[in-house]
Amino acid sequence: MLDTFVTWLAGTPGSIALHESLYAYSVIETLHVMTLALFVGTIALVDLRVLGVALRQVPLSKMLSKILPWTVAGFLILVVTGLALFYAIPERTFHSIWFRSKVLLLILAGVNVLMFHNQVMREPELWDSGPTPSKARRSAIFSLCLWAGVIIFGRFIAYNWFDCDKPQPPFVQFVAACPVRP
Repeated sequence: MLDTFVTWLAGTPGSIALHESLYAYSVIETLHVMTLALFVGTIALVDLRVLGVALRQVPLSKMLSKILPWTVAGFLILVVTGLALFYAIPERTFHSIWFRSKVLLLILAGVNVLMFHNQVMREPELWDSGPTPSKARRSAIFSLCLWAGVIIFGRFIAYNWFDCDKPQPPFVQFVAACPVRP
């Protein structure tokens, strides 16, 4: 079902125009990467503060009030540019094991953020001068690892080592959901 949708999407005039555009894809990809630096940079600052590695003198509650709007803005731009990049090359991207790995890590990072904000971050002002709970430190370490993985797998999407248009081992065909070719 998703295969049919992705094939249809690849044939739409907008997808074709975006993919064949001399500048649009490159501009969108550049904006995506630059915004990723902003987004992950703000997350890393918070995670490093939670771990007590950086900015120890800055109260966490104050830091969050200043940084969170930038993180949210970065997230929104990343979603728009990421969807545009997918729209430009939907079939190849959908069948990329790197893209699938990135999406899995994005889901895990999203769950980690939700858990952090709903369970761990109920009263950040309590940690402003005291020790950070171990649950929060674990979440920060997990966050840093997940976002590093998202960046690495996102970068690998550009490479065609495991594309479905080449002979691949059965495991890769399965993970990438390569369509059966006659």
